[in-house]
Amino acid sequence: MKEPPASGQLAQERELLQPAPADSGASKKLSLGTKLAYGFGSVAYGVKDGGLKYFLLLFYAQVIGVDALLVSLAILIALISDAFSDPIVGYWSDNLRSRWGRRHPFMYIAAVPISVSYYFIWNPPTGWSDTALFWYIVVLAVIIRTFITFFETPNTALTPELTQDYDERSSLLGFRYYFGWTGGNAMTVINFALIFPAFATVTIPNGQFNPEAYSFYSMIASGLIFTAIMVSALGTHSRIPHLQAPPPKRDLTLGKIFREIFETLSSRSFIVLFCAALLAWTASGLAAGLAFYFATYFWGFSPQQLGVITFGVFISAIIGSTLAPIVTRKLGKKRGAIIIGLIAFIGSPMPIFLRLIGVLPDNESPFIFWFYLIANTIDVGLIICYQILAASMIADLVEQAEVKTGRRSEGLFFAASTFMRKWGEGFGIVAAGFVLAGAGLAAGAVQGEVPEDTLWDLGAVYVPTILALWMAMIGFISFYSLDRSGHESNLRELARRRGAES
Repeated sequence: MKEPPASGQLAQERELLQPAPADSGASKKLSLGTKLAYGFGSVAYGVKDGGLKYFLLLFYAQVIGVDALLVSLAILIALISDAFSDPIVGYWSDNLRSRWGRRHPFMYIAAVPISVSYYFIWNPPTGWSDTALFWYIVVLAVIIRTFITFFETPNTALTPELTQDYDERSSLLGFRYYFGWTGGNAMTVINFALIFPAFATVTIPNGQFNPEAYSFYSMIASGLIFTAIMVSALGTHSRIPHLQAPPPKRDLTLGKIFREIFETLSSRSFIVLFCAALLAWTASGLAAGLAFYFATYFWGFSPQQLGVITFGVFISAIIGSTLAPIVTRKLGKKRGAIIIGLIAFIGSPMPIFLRLIGVLPDNESPFIFWFYLIANTIDVGLIICYQILAASMIADLVEQAEVKTGRRSEGLFFAASTFMRKWGEGFGIVAAGFVLAGAGLAAGAVQGEVPEDTLWDLGAVYVPTILALWMAMIGFISFYSLDRSGHESNLRELARRRGAES
């Protein structure tokens, strides 16, 4: 029934409140081109994330010579900024009104600042004191984290908008996580296989400790970040007319905004996912921050061997992104996440544990390299599968919240997801700095010259810490309650409401 002319404004507001119509494609399978373009955007986060997780602490502490605790503190300060930027950007992108929709303006704005700031963080000024370099890291890390939020939060918020299908969301996120892992991993492989060997010199035989190698890396990585953002934004631009419309204009106070945020995020399923994700990403950050310390000092791998091990993550990404949709269909997301998570997270520190108890041979044995390569490749694949399932579970909460509040809040949910990831990983890297300090691994340590007792202490602290984080995470996720039937019930309820309003 049409509204009378006097109610034209009310009709427009009601139309804006409606989700995308049923024939918009929101519930249909997406084209391969759309999935590829959308997924490729995560290369930007993958490259940024891989660099800051795996190399930043090592670069400033071991290459530049800044105290590891000072570097960790700089990272922690930058993390605090995320507590403000993530919810602001998420809420803002849910309510933005523009001819380019709610999400795309943020993505376009982010491209240049992220790329430029990422370049400069790997090219610090020479001759500066530790204190000056500390603030240099803080400023650039804040800029990088703020503008990656401008891209990552609206970009990931497209997932529940592009499809409402329970299984298709896992498939779409499979593309995203595949590109995120392979993009970041490609830069790591290039570092160890090409860049670090190319910058080896007589005075610096291991190019991993040559600052010029990181300067060269930063040019390639910054260009790749810019390209990924633009490909994803332009590749999904044609979907803007089919995405959810913003809510009608309304008078908002700061108190009302916070009440809406609390109302949206107050479900038990979200709270347990939030806690589980914080623990999971903290463990991930801790593992990443110490990964090349263990590989270089504990296992004694050469840059070429590290390149092969890192290359194995390409296979891991295929395993994880292929397995996640299958697990979704066969086991459901929650049950699948618990089973896959238990296998992956118990297996992850197992090689270090076996070395600590004397089961594995010395590093001179060829068995060590191949054992570590195979175990790491399979385990990372299972971790990727778990991450996809957890992200898909968050996407399903969007409709549950809409049933409760009447508002679409994709941006807010995925702002929380981005916050969980950045804060958890960053806090894990901070924890890695304290683990290194506690084990007594000095800045500038030379491979092969670190005392055995120091390496044993490093492993003995790491293994129980990472296991405790992951097992606590599994405990939280067991309280998640939204399954396939609940999601489909939410979709039917929303369809009923749309029919009643029309």
